[in-house]
Amino acid sequence: MMIHCPYCKAKNSSSGSRELVVSFGSFLRKSDNSRLQRFKCKPCVRTFSVASLHPCYRQKKRHLNPQIFQLLASGNSQRRLAKLLHTNRKTIVRKFLFLGLVAHHCFLKERETYPKALEVEFDDLETFEHSKLKPLSVIMMSESRTRRILGFRVAKMPAKGLLVEKSLKKYGKRKDERKYFRESLFKELKPFLSERVLIKSDQNPHYKNSVKKFFPKSDHEVFLGRRGCVTGQGELKAGGYDPLFTLNHNFAMLRANINRLFRRTWNTTKKPERLSLHIAIYTLYHNLWIL
Repeated sequence: MMIHCPYCKAKNSSSGSRELVVSFGSFLRKSDNSRLQRFKCKPCVRTFSVASLHPCYRQKKRHLNPQIFQLLASGNSQRRLAKLLHTNRKTIVRKFLFLGLVAHHCFLKERETYPKALEVEFDDLETFEHSKLKPLSVIMMSESRTRRILGFRVAKMPAKGLLVEKSLKKYGKRKDERKYFRESLFKELKPFLSERVLIKSDQNPHYKNSVKKFFPKSDHEVFLGRRGCVTGQGELKAGGYDPLFTLNHNFAMLRANINRLFRRTWNTTKKPERLSLHIAIYTLYHNLWIL
């Protein structure tokens, strides 16, 4: 195994050579009771171990990472995780932020292995941060046949309907970021879609220009939006054939497995970027273990 110095990036010319990096004893890691090899770099005269190169470097409770990852993608709140795992809520928050960043990185790497999609569906799911007067839009694209989630964005949007006046009075004018993030998502996903891809969406009038701008040779089919089923899940349509079933089903699974997206929940999002990290955790779990 070729070892390189994490400080000056020096490394030996071959795996058997000891010209720059040499063994320097070992130590017992208390968190998991495992013995790790240490090394010394001759050019910078600093020591390090195999753990120094690991993403979980300096984490004292790394054994909780797999459990927290699965439970966060299964409808549990951070406070409930702290009770179940007998740890502090601050530890859970730190783990959540770490796992969200790692999940996003792994999701991007995993997506590069997919073949180019021939048929996709996209739309947005509405939720809110802190209050319904501050709504958010989760823009997502899924592959129709495999049900894989290809990408997503979380964007701020102004309040609608009867909440407009109250929102303006309490929080002022709210920026609409949906177009910017929708086009940002399209730009990111362009290399992963076939040139003649079939794109399905509802009849939102703002979608047509964005699709034409980034996918000029694609076929864009639009469908009339339909009422949700009587259980209150607007993503699952009542009766008949749903042409956007894959995307709506994925949205329904997000609502069922991310506690801050539950309907009638007290677990609300306080920061949009935290919602994005939570969706990244679920997306990786969804693509690798659920499908």
